[in-house]
Amino acid sequence: MSSRVASRFSLIEKSPTYAILDLAAELRAQGESVIDLGGGEPDFATPDHITAEAKDALGTGFTHYTPSRGLPELLEAISDKLLKDNGLQVNPAQQLIVTPSAKHALFISVMTLLGPGDELLVPTPSWVSYTAMAHLAGARPVFAPMAAADRFRITREALEAYITPNTRAILINNPNNPTGNVLTPEEAEAIAGSAADHDLFVIADEIYEKVRFRGEHISLATLPGMAERTVTVNGFSKGYAMTGWRLGYVAAPQDVSAEMLKVQQHTVGCAGSFVQRGGLAALTGPEQDIERMTAAYAARRDLLVDGLNQVPGLVCARPDAALYVLCDVTGTGFPDAASFTAWLLREAKVAVTPGPAFGPGGEGLVRLSFASAPQVLQEAVDRISAAMARL
Repeated sequence: MSSRVASRFSLIEKSPTYAILDLAAELRAQGESVIDLGGGEPDFATPDHITAEAKDALGTGFTHYTPSRGLPELLEAISDKLLKDNGLQVNPAQQLIVTPSAKHALFISVMTLLGPGDELLVPTPSWVSYTAMAHLAGARPVFAPMAAADRFRITREALEAYITPNTRAILINNPNNPTGNVLTPEEAEAIAGSAADHDLFVIADEIYEKVRFRGEHISLATLPGMAERTVTVNGFSKGYAMTGWRLGYVAAPQDVSAEMLKVQQHTVGCAGSFVQRGGLAALTGPEQDIERMTAAYAARRDLLVDGLNQVPGLVCARPDAALYVLCDVTGTGFPDAASFTAWLLREAKVAVTPGPAFGPGGEGLVRLSFASAPQVLQEAVDRISAAMARL
């Protein structure tokens, strides 16, 4: 019998990060005490003023469809945010779309810009879903590995070594998951120069913008000549601890946004009405909760990095942003990161993500999230240390 599903799914694997989450949940169901550092789920509750606004919307019957682009007042608030925080001027009625998650914003961006025969250039290490999205669009993801010796910093030479006549767009995650890097001005200029010289679009995933400890945030669309070739994706999940709300947005040139809206309308229609009201409260309300959570993440990062660097065989760089530590495990004696990850889950009951899940350049590394509470992170460090001592 021939395959019962489309051939493109042969190119796509299940999400490695969700696989870790599922395995950890399965072990817990069997009575095991598993610490899951594999995902990027903030443990903070969504700030009260955001949930209060959504509850009010529900209580007053605000539960119906909204315009496909999003609530006009939320679009205005996003436009104000982009101008104030990022220096990016966009028309809220023609260049913005509110989406059910930043992931969906990325999906409709890829679906709009790429088709069969096109190539999406992805500097690696990179988030696991970018390549799957390219395959779903019928396009071909092309990895551009960055040098570990330079902490995976993006260079023009490294990018252009993988640009071909079929390259259509470059996908940049800033700040980066899993490296925790924040784009430097030199990196931004390298990306902009490559995009301009080869007439490429840039998809800029800025979901970790607010979880930043060092470095200034640069939105690539603000560089000279980049507004007309940059699609900027952001959302509420990480900075506002709104992961379960599934709310994001995408800013794009007007002609691109008009086509992108078709994908939105024929897939999800619109984002949730009362969820959008919560997003409006997030953007127009106080920022103290964001500052508090970011300060707490910085302390958790230091706890995890300092603790793991005391364990023989482990070497961890201190990230500038996001929620993850990349740890070099080549000194542990295991043949690869997958073997170490499996052993760690079995012997220490700590779940982490193997580096190869993030593309070329990830071998010999594992990613650990510091989104959990300090006591959980300390217990994880203690378990890893004890297991390594037994080894």
